[in-house]
Amino acid sequence: MKTPKRVLLKNLNKTFITSENNQVVAVNNIDLDIQPGEFVTMLGPSGCGKTTTLRMIAGFEMPTAGQVFIGEENVASKSPDKRDTAMVFQNYALFPHMNVYDNIAYGLKIQKRPKEEVKERVGRILKMMKMEDFSKRVPAQMSGGQQQRVSLARALVMEPGVLLFDEPLSNLDAKLRIHMRDEIRRIQKTVGITSVYVTHDQEEAMAISDKVVIMNDGNIEQAGTPQEIYQHPVSEFVATFIGRANILDATIVSVKDKKAIIEIFGVEYEVNILKEYEPNQKVRVVIRPEGVVINENKHEVKVDKSIYMGQIHEYAVELNGLLIEISDSNPTGKRLYETGESMMIGFDQNSIHVL
Repeated sequence: MKTPKRVLLKNLNKTFITSENNQVVAVNNIDLDIQPGEFVTMLGPSGCGKTTTLRMIAGFEMPTAGQVFIGEENVASKSPDKRDTAMVFQNYALFPHMNVYDNIAYGLKIQKRPKEEVKERVGRILKMMKMEDFSKRVPAQMSGGQQQRVSLARALVMEPGVLLFDEPLSNLDAKLRIHMRDEIRRIQKTVGITSVYVTHDQEEAMAISDKVVIMNDGNIEQAGTPQEIYQHPVSEFVATFIGRANILDATIVSVKDKKAIIEIFGVEYEVNILKEYEPNQKVRVVIRPEGVVINENKHEVKVDKSIYMGQIHEYAVELNGLLIEISDSNPTGKRLYETGESMMIGFDQNSIHVL
């Protein structure tokens, strides 16, 4: 494979004109730096601009303004075939009359590569994808997961500097999605190719990414590792979009070094802080459901919902008029509280993040 390339977006903007002659800003002057070999997932609600951004990297949409660098070259005005990219599509986009071998080899034949080179490269990709036994099958003889592997193989065989994914697993059932996302990550790690992946599935983004880019209304809300995004969201939008979150009011009591004493419903907690705060300052804090500790003598609550899920027990409890979500892991052998009962809870200090 060729050396993976850096992708750099500078002040990238895309504005559409509606039939009523109104302007709609789909991507609002974003900046993004994707390092060579990095797997970056773009995530956000429908209409947030993630797919439009991917299509501008691919060349299927031309930016209204801004630059798209692939390697050292600004390709913002170039057609897709003039960019060192390949796309894996949501709908596989395989030729129904061609077998697996010919589907994978198609791009190389268009480039008029020597027959021996085509045979060697397709054979190598088939082996990597563990699909040697499928080479003579046509798409109608394969499952959705197998077709998606062929689509991925067809992109990889071109040895692009950047590989692009447009919601490639959304047509698969839940179990197959998990298997295929693991396969994509394994192959990406093996090949070391720069990858940009669009999805609306939060769990998928967390499982496969080096970096997650959260988009909203055409803007980048936050970009960071899955751990950074989940544990240290920069806004309530990010906190509630990735996973589940309890967002509570708190007051700063005192600050020393990188720690603060905060008060939540009359109880003090010592937490780590990432920026400066003043005593008596009102703040909002994020506590994930797994960060709520049952049977800690801090807050008395009433159980509003109690659902046993096997490996976890899910609760919703009422505290000062607010519903708090709790995920209690490994409930085997523990006291299980029923709806209407009272229980005592506290918050794990390491799990409290001040917004």
